[in-house]
Amino acid sequence: MSNRANAGGWLKGKTVRKGGITSNAHTARSSTPQVQSTSSTLFSGGVKDASGRTTEYFSMDDQCPVCKSDRYLNPKLRLLVSSCYHKMCESCIDRLFTLGPAPCPICQKVLRKLAFTPQTFEDLTVEKEVAVRRRIAKEFNKRREDFFDLRSYNDYLEEVEDITFNLINDVNIAQTEARILAHRRENAALIELNSQREEQYAQALKEQEELERQEKEQRALELRREQEIEREERETAQREIIDRLETSTKSAAKVIAKSRAEAMKRSSARSTTTTVLRSNAQLLRARAAQSTVIPDPPHVPLQDDWYAYDDLYTIRDQYDDMYSDAVRKDREGIMRAGGYRVEEAWDRALRCAVAGLDLLPLSGLNPSPARTDSIVTPA
Repeated sequence: MSNRANAGGWLKGKTVRKGGITSNAHTARSSTPQVQSTSSTLFSGGVKDASGRTTEYFSMDDQCPVCKSDRYLNPKLRLLVSSCYHKMCESCIDRLFTLGPAPCPICQKVLRKLAFTPQTFEDLTVEKEVAVRRRIAKEFNKRREDFFDLRSYNDYLEEVEDITFNLINDVNIAQTEARILAHRRENAALIELNSQREEQYAQALKEQEELERQEKEQRALELRREQEIEREERETAQREIIDRLETSTKSAAKVIAKSRAEAMKRSSARSTTTTVLRSNAQLLRARAAQSTVIPDPPHVPLQDDWYAYDDLYTIRDQYDDMYSDAVRKDREGIMRAGGYRVEEAWDRALRCAVAGLDLLPLSGLNPSPARTDSIVTPA
């Protein structure tokens, strides 16, 4: 019975070490997964992270659906994903597809050996969706500025999601591929232009990250240099205090206080200069980044044919205006703060007065019986 128990321990993946210490191989391997290749073919691709590397999915429960080999019997088992998103081990791939294209043993789709890629996610549905969305993003890369209105842009996004859904769920694949091909033919130039823009944007991000890294290293170097200068100044100040105590006839407290005051003055002057230089450098970097990354086109307030009724009136130099007497008599300009000008107020009043001269009187309204027309003559 004890032998059977030990055999069960071996089948569960337990390792018996010297001294009676038992460890679980499942925990040890899952903490530091190492995927080893047993094939002579280099399988690349897969979903890459931000650093450009592919992290393969690893599990002790992996099992090849073709040969039923698992990781307990074959510790070097490595599963790869086909273009039809079925998993197979490297041994089965070498056995089935080395001589050329062959049907998938699960769905009978014709596959090639180099079409297999490493598995990144545990769920192959997620693996497929990520791959499909990356492919569609390269084909349908229009932006908001490529459309006349927001409604057209939203319809375009809805069409993209419809195509993505069909490819992920295998719905009308032939028609969907035809739609993708037609879109590629109609918008080949725009797709290429947007691809170049995305590459330029990615390159600008890389350059910005490299610049930030260099600035960080420069700041660290300056900090070390400042610390070295401060250390040398402290040693110099200590030597000066010792020399002054040896040669001066004053009390030791006064000599030490005077030396410390001079050291503090030098330190404050150096820190002020460093702060000013840093602020100026940061301001210049911010302006350079803003000028290179963010476009700043000149502002044009009026771009249409705006009629200002200039031909219907002529403004004079002076008017009998009681409301602006105080402003005109203000010689110090206190009441004209903010750029206020009386001439602009007169111009605006005259423009509003003549704006309705070409409008016809209202018709169809019955005059009020109590109303009488009269002419008011100013005194």
